[in-house]
Amino acid sequence: MSSIKRFIVVILFDGVDLLDVTGPPEVFALLQREMDDETGYHVVLAAETMDPVTTSAGVRVLPDITFQEVSGRSIDTLLVPGSVEVDAQRRVHAVTDPTVVNWVKTLAGRARRVASVCVGAHILAAAGLLDGKRATTHWSTAQQLAAEHPSIEVDADPIFIRDHDVWTGAGISACLDLSLALVADDFGEAVALHVARQLVMYLKRPSGQSQFSVPLAPASTTRRIDDLRHHITRNVAERLTVADLAEHAHISERQLTRIFKTELGMTPAAYIETARVEVARNRLESTDDALERVASTCGFNTTDTLIRAFRRQLHTTPTEYRNRFRSSAQPEGCARARSEGRRPA
Repeated sequence: MSSIKRFIVVILFDGVDLLDVTGPPEVFALLQREMDDETGYHVVLAAETMDPVTTSAGVRVLPDITFQEVSGRSIDTLLVPGSVEVDAQRRVHAVTDPTVVNWVKTLAGRARRVASVCVGAHILAAAGLLDGKRATTHWSTAQQLAAEHPSIEVDADPIFIRDHDVWTGAGISACLDLSLALVADDFGEAVALHVARQLVMYLKRPSGQSQFSVPLAPASTTRRIDDLRHHITRNVAERLTVADLAEHAHISERQLTRIFKTELGMTPAAYIETARVEVARNRLESTDDALERVASTCGFNTTDTLIRAFRRQLHTTPTEYRNRFRSSAQPEGCARARSEGRRPA
């Protein structure tokens, strides 16, 4: 019987992020446990030459094939990782090698689909493969991608985005989520979930899952804003209005709003909601509290307000979020019953 494995080519070049290169093949290798010998994926690492490639972590990787050799073959999936450099001010900047960009553009013409991992989206953009498309990348280089390629609709929030036959993934470990999504697209959700369990990923994250977390928000340069952020976190269940925050900071409401927009890029009300969603996410993951209790302890007051906030920020509902990310080993039916305020059957 002839092999019907899907041919996946992972791009290699000096300075490439190591996990971007090794993460997806690990997912695809684990898939093989769920498939027979003739199906699944055949993964190769391709580089300009057969010389060892030194990754950003200093680990050297050996290519399986050259770009020239692979250019004559039909490719199922072209997977493009990325690379960054950090300047003296510790600012992260995605880098693109013109030679790699040209080869990606050439090989993409032989591929059924193309996917970028993390800042690999910058290489796809430089190759013209994201023009007119919606795409994501690591949050630290999203502004760079949008500034350098205004024809791209850059959305820095989702962990991956699919726009027809082009997929883009967010930061670093999200390469696993992207790879699982590719597996699900090829072989179905059930198979992808089996692979997720092998990876000890509790469940696959949906593409709308945010790559941001409130505690990971950049530190402010204004001590007053940092104090307000801590005040919001400590009092998230309390009544928090712009007037309350302005009084706490001893400034006018107008000045408070201006500082929030300048320092954090959002209004005080939007930040408060984001902080409350973050606390609610933690409670949904770690407790069996009913939605009514989660809403009240996180300052939402009603479950409807909680649900609307989750839909705005995470593109899912609290119950769906809990079913995907709860950390307890309880049966799903019990968790759903408690989250809806019912006694388990």
